[in-house]
Amino acid sequence: MSDDAVDRAQRTLEEGISTDFSRAMSYGAYLDLDTLLSAQHPRSEPEQHDELLFIVQHQVAELWLKLLLHELHSARSLLAADELAPALKRLARVKHVQRQLVEQWDVLATLTPSEYAQIRPFLATSSGFQSHQYRAVEFLLGNKNADMVRVFEHDPTASAELTRLLEEPTLYDEFLRYLARHGYAVPAAVLDRDLTQPYRMDDDLVDVVAQVYAAPAEHWGVYETCEELVDIEDLFQQWRFRHLQVVSRVIGHKQGTGGSSGVDFLRRALDLTFFPELYAVRVHVE
Repeated sequence: MSDDAVDRAQRTLEEGISTDFSRAMSYGAYLDLDTLLSAQHPRSEPEQHDELLFIVQHQVAELWLKLLLHELHSARSLLAADELAPALKRLARVKHVQRQLVEQWDVLATLTPSEYAQIRPFLATSSGFQSHQYRAVEFLLGNKNADMVRVFEHDPTASAELTRLLEEPTLYDEFLRYLARHGYAVPAAVLDRDLTQPYRMDDDLVDVVAQVYAAPAEHWGVYETCEELVDIEDLFQQWRFRHLQVVSRVIGHKQGTGGSSGVDFLRRALDLTFFPELYAVRVHVE
């Protein structure tokens, strides 16, 4: 083989590339990969090939949920500080994270019913329903349910976080407070509502939002935020629907491992909404 052919077949290390990490920070050390990559512990006996897929799928989802919470908390704080532009940047990133969560269902959908049946007994009563990070995202977006906190009584840290979020304003609450501070006639009933309860639509607020949609150029920042929130809810519903479809495909109408009715329980979540006025306003737009 000629020297030119060898050069084309491999990429030699450049002189400045670091190779001695006895004292320097390496990629693996920065990301704590020893911990991350040793966190997969299949429970099946004998170990089933497809259990690693199931574990990695859900661990990756939890990492994305961690980032999602990080960005949502920041967006909420920025809205409270009247910093709309950087809040919109956070929401844009939230949508990209959501797309990753939606698309990764395609990987789990490669699991056939017979393959899942081989690992399901080893899940015992564990279920994605018990993800406190997922529940925290729902609480932050407005789907609050005090009964859900009872699922996490065994975990004081998760229980405390969810209780705190139950009592705090949602992302939407902070957006509506932002509107009120900037001269929009947000109804007092909305601003003074019981924050521990799920958000309910207010017809008077629909009229306020309709004014924004009637003249987008005059309310551009608010108009853009409304559409970003609609995108977020849309993507959340896509996630819920893909979850429903994958569960239906893999286990059919069997009871969920956590004790829920499974597919029927997931289907009812499709009726939940975070930002009802932003959908109700559509009938007012001409």
